[in-house]
Amino acid sequence: ALFYLDDNGVCAAAGSACSASSDEPSHVLRAIGLSDDVARSSIRFSFGRDTTQDELDLLVKILKAALHA
Repeated sequence: ALFYLDDNGVCAAAGSACSASSDEPSHVLRAIGLSDDVARSSIRFSFGRDTTQDELDLLVKILKAALHA
């Protein structure tokens, strides 16, 4: 999924920022009750005040296509 997103202009990362350099699942995601497997398979997106509705709509469209690819 990450490669598909990247190929379609979406910047995303696996896991949480606090565990980006580790193979261990994020302690934050585990603390909210996610299993190790689910925490390891999470995808992180960053948004800012300049993120537009059109960009979000495009992200949703690309995500839907990625899930069906």
